[in-house]
Amino acid sequence: MIKVGITGQAGFMGSHLYNYLGTKENIKLISFKRSFFENDAALKAFVSQCDVILHIAAMNRHEDQQVIYNTNMGLVTKLVAACEVTKATPKIIFSSSTQEEKDNLYGKSKRDGRKALETWASASGAQVSSLVIPNVFGPFGKPFYNSFVATFCHQIVNGDSPTINSDGEVKLIYINELAEAFYKEVISDSKQTSTTIQVTHTASKKVSEVLNLLNHYKESYMDNGIVADLRDPFELALFNTFTSFIPKDYFPRKFVKHTDNRGAFVEIMRANTSGQSSYSTTVPGITRGNHYHTRKVERFAVISGKARIQLRKINTDEVFNFELDGTEPAYVDMPVWYTHNITNIGDTELITLFWINEPYNPEDSDTYFVEV
Repeated sequence: MIKVGITGQAGFMGSHLYNYLGTKENIKLISFKRSFFENDAALKAFVSQCDVILHIAAMNRHEDQQVIYNTNMGLVTKLVAACEVTKATPKIIFSSSTQEEKDNLYGKSKRDGRKALETWASASGAQVSSLVIPNVFGPFGKPFYNSFVATFCHQIVNGDSPTINSDGEVKLIYINELAEAFYKEVISDSKQTSTTIQVTHTASKKVSEVLNLLNHYKESYMDNGIVADLRDPFELALFNTFTSFIPKDYFPRKFVKHTDNRGAFVEIMRANTSGQSSYSTTVPGITRGNHYHTRKVERFAVISGKARIQLRKINTDEVFNFELDGTEPAYVDMPVWYTHNITNIGDTELITLFWINEPYNPEDSDTYFVEV
């Protein structure tokens, strides 16, 4: 077991890394709180427990660039000091940025922070790996702070029209792909004191291309319930990012039920992508599910009986409850990183239809069991 701690654990990148590494059986996570940087004893205890520290904590934006520089360098200084006092020598994986080469104080804070860590590693016999990271996007990003993708998603979902200041080509990496890069470095057996790794972007898109796709998701998915073509990995990642910004009261969505003297007809699913459909019957009082996915798009459609669907974002406490009744057929889609279940709360058999965008593969199920 490798004991791993993540500074900035509660932030966009840190929380994704924490959740991603939590799916690995060879990793034991050491919890970190922001207050540790203001509590010498807590920070010393933290560094002493860790085999590896992912130093993610940083300030990205502020009106005063000098505040950004001072804050980021101050965090590195405190981390190094705690290691020196305790004589702890964890491997530190530093989150740097392609901004390192630019003439701004944020980039300078990353460059100087990396050099300070490398100096400590050389003197202490520890190891430092610096990951130089391109533009990162993914679910749950902070609008107007983490990424233009997060900003666009937030604006579109809330009925605003984003504007493009400069339609340049942007090199992008999805947060799950970045988490995999960090994991590879966590388990690397390299003995080099200092290593700098240029993390390769996985997509290169004009800002207008991204905006056009997001507007398409709004029109097709939010307005008409149609799942987009998700065969392209970038577009799947962008779709999952977009849907993470949709408020939970958007669900459940009622189907259109056509009734005549023969009975009723309901269209359950319309999608521009392939997938797997299945159904289940559930007896009263029984719960199915209690698992989450990191990439799959999934729909629960209740067509007969009464059900309660529950969702809870991993490592949070708030539970969202949706009650569905087959007399008014409706569906709820499962967001990534939300553990979910469905319970028969009626007195009759519950019939649920499930759709998911990829067939089940036991060798790569993307299914992690956690109680809601």
